[in-house]
Amino acid sequence: MAKRAAPEVNAGSMADIAFLLLIFFLVTTTIETDSGINRKLPPMEESEEDVVIKQRNIFTVLLNGKDQLLVEDELMEVKDLRQAAIEFLDNGGDGSCDYCKGNKDKSSSDNPDKAIISLKNERETTYKTYIAVQNELVAAYNELRNIRAQGLYGKSFAEMQENYKDVNWPGNKERLKEKIDKIKLDYPQKLSEVQ
Repeated sequence: MAKRAAPEVNAGSMADIAFLLLIFFLVTTTIETDSGINRKLPPMEESEEDVVIKQRNIFTVLLNGKDQLLVEDELMEVKDLRQAAIEFLDNGGDGSCDYCKGNKDKSSSDNPDKAIISLKNERETTYKTYIAVQNELVAAYNELRNIRAQGLYGKSFAEMQENYKDVNWPGNKERLKEKIDKIKLDYPQKLSEVQ
């Protein structure tokens, strides 16, 4: 019986095929990147004079390494933080805010433009609690902005922002942007993180 010679496989083009597959997967694969918390830093000012902020206009939130929340020197649960922040921001203590519906307490914030929320956390704080606190504080601003927008324009602030982002929205975008900016001016988000 005669032995057959095994047919040879031409492997010359295998390197080319592997190289093309490598390029294909490099081009089509998306790499996930972590996105941080959206915060806009204040512009650098060359001014040498210090700005004096009255203590009653600062809402102090401390978060320790055991995930305990101390708000204005009192222990508080994260679920109660939003309401406490709303009461502080919407106080209108000096009477200059005609749209504020707060208690007008003289020992609390003067008006939303002067009110600052100061957040301080320790290194041992868990990321989950830190984000939960951040969410509650931002939600307080959003809730006040929604109430203000509803009173002025009959729409929520969130709905106005969605309409502004919508490319197919039929209304006047410039006018809508002015309305959004007015509400942001009425309740500016002043959230300071202390080291």
